[in-house]
Amino acid sequence: MRKFDFFRQFRDAVLILNKKYEVVYKNHTFKRWFNDFTNIKKLAHHTSFDICPINSENIEIYSPIYHAITSKENFFAHIAYQSELNKIFYYDLQSIKKGNYIILFFSDVSAQNTLRDIFKENEKLKEEISKLTFENSDLQKIKQKAQSQAIRIALINKVSNTIRESIDISQILQSTLKELSIMFGAYKAYYAKAQNDNFIIQEIYGEKKAKKDFLINFDKKTTETINMKEISVCNCLVEYNNAKPLKQPVLRIIIPVHHMQNLTGIIVLLSYHKRELNEEIEILEAISSQLSNAIIRAELYQKNIHTVNELKNTLKELKETQIQLINSEKMASLGQLVAGVAHEINTPVASIKSNNSIVAKLLKSIEDSELKDMLTDINEIDKEAVNRISNIVTSLKKFVRLDEAELQEADINKELDLTLELIRHETKNRIEIIKNYGEIPMIKCFPNMLNQVFTNILINACQAIEDKGKITITTEYKNKKLSIRIKDNGKGIPKNLLDKIFSAGFTTKGIGVGTGLGLAICNKIIEKHKGEIIVNSEVGKGSEFIITISGE
Repeated sequence: MRKFDFFRQFRDAVLILNKKYEVVYKNHTFKRWFNDFTNIKKLAHHTSFDICPINSENIEIYSPIYHAITSKENFFAHIAYQSELNKIFYYDLQSIKKGNYIILFFSDVSAQNTLRDIFKENEKLKEEISKLTFENSDLQKIKQKAQSQAIRIALINKVSNTIRESIDISQILQSTLKELSIMFGAYKAYYAKAQNDNFIIQEIYGEKKAKKDFLINFDKKTTETINMKEISVCNCLVEYNNAKPLKQPVLRIIIPVHHMQNLTGIIVLLSYHKRELNEEIEILEAISSQLSNAIIRAELYQKNIHTVNELKNTLKELKETQIQLINSEKMASLGQLVAGVAHEINTPVASIKSNNSIVAKLLKSIEDSELKDMLTDINEIDKEAVNRISNIVTSLKKFVRLDEAELQEADINKELDLTLELIRHETKNRIEIIKNYGEIPMIKCFPNMLNQVFTNILINACQAIEDKGKITITTEYKNKKLSIRIKDNGKGIPKNLLDKIFSAGFTTKGIGVGTGLGLAICNKIIEKHKGEIIVNSEVGKGSEFIITISGE
């Protein structure tokens, strides 16, 4: 009905009845709060007074809706409403008689009731808390003390675990300084190693620009306290003797770190917080004791590591010396053998060469042309054979070069040709040699040693080619570096063996076939030339050795 539109703006629920108690209007708030409303009797059945003495058998007497409707005067009551879901809500109910209508207003006070109940409950709880606080003040003090002790124990355990888990002195000190700085609010903390009555700062936490390896000392009283292995605590304006004055007084804590009766060093903490140390003294002493043991243990470990490294280096040097001695002995024996063989070969070759010259002169006097031509051909073949033998002997002498122990200039292309000449028996009629020689300058080297390297690699390449194949030799000079590449199309080297082939004693040729020193010696020779030798290989496709040496 339009005449009741005025009640739409009310926040309270509004219900209007006529004199026959028929509902003629419900505003939106009422519909929302009482969405299960069907008729006035049902609403009355679900409502009751908040406090209501039972002294009548008439149920309607206990319904506030009944009183609100039947009352001749305006009516007000605090009521309870139970919804269909058995949820209780509280309202202030007010009824006004206006002409032929009864207007019921419902103001929601559930929140106020709840708040009042909570307030009462809080008051009770406050009383109980106050009582418990008063009765358990001693317990709280004990609890606080226990918590404080637990924190300190946790700190000691944390530092202890860090100390035990590491053998690096720097890491141990940094972790300890960090934890102590957090505990005491220190803006700077450092460890200084003892040196007579002085100390050398080794590790610093908190100031990145602070100097390390810096010599410091303290006044007489502080020094005496440290030497007595007692913790020094004072407020000061000077950190140590001859230091620049601080802008404001700071708390300085000096903790001596000692092993047995010997002072190892000190930990210094600087803090702007003013405090007294009581129970913390025990913590600092415990940490100091553990730290000193950790430092001694770490130093012993470092000494052991240093000793082990020295032994490893010594063993490596012994192995290298052994390889060099073996190679020197091998080359010396080869030199003596070549010298003897050359002498033995030269004597009969000289006779053959002389006879060959005599026969050449006699051929002119032979009249039978057919015989003359046949003997001339034989003489030319013998002459060529003698020259071939002489060249081989000369090549052997050049290869050994026992008298060439100093650096000298050599043409590496010619040295490769010399090596190929000496291993011709390995390549003849079986392996094709492809030479990709570049224009390279003369370089300073030990030619006899490099020939050893070329011979070893070329012989290995020949042996890797089971039937017929080819070997490609490439030389190049670039950026003052000379590179020699020797590539074959043999059976290749497995990947798991590539890192081992330059190790002394390693061989893939089987027991009694290879000594395992060839490539190890090659590696040492190239290192002597301040170069490097690497290998690329693939099983079934071949290998390539790349030698790089300085061309200066």
